[in-house]
Amino acid sequence: MFSLCKVVIDGAILSVIASLLIIVSLCFNPRMWLQDYPKDIQDRVPPKTKEEKRQALVVGIPFLIVLVAVPLSSTLVLNVQGGGDTSFVQLFLNAFGVAFVFNLVDLLLLDWLMFCTITPKFLVIPGTEGMGAYKDYCYHFKGALVGTALSIVGGLVIADIVWCI
Repeated sequence: MFSLCKVVIDGAILSVIASLLIIVSLCFNPRMWLQDYPKDIQDRVPPKTKEEKRQALVVGIPFLIVLVAVPLSSTLVLNVQGGGDTSFVQLFLNAFGVAFVFNLVDLLLLDWLMFCTITPKFLVIPGTEGMGAYKDYCYHFKGALVGTALSIVGGLVIADIVWCI
């Protein structure tokens, strides 16, 4: 049976793991995430080097695995707890909800609080210090809308996989 509490707990687990991957990698080299910075910042600096692209893969692949594995495992557990009789809608709401919790954490804590409001030095790419794009809340809101659409699609795919098992 669908549980909002389960969604919040599993979404918090996803948020902690994914946020730690992001923050640690930003401390190591913020240019790994260059494609996620506002266009004004991207335009100010040279493209990623081969090494930075390799680093982005080393971080990006586990990051994507976590983004799929946590909602999938949460939804599988929901289905098992429901004795295999969990409806497709409940499966979808669980998978979508877990992913969406991270989307909200990413927007509110990582993007708006850390990136736009606090802007710690470790996420400022050299040569872009003081740029107004670091304070572009609208840019991150648009990104969260894309994240919401991806959460919906991911929720549907995960629900379908669990439904067919």
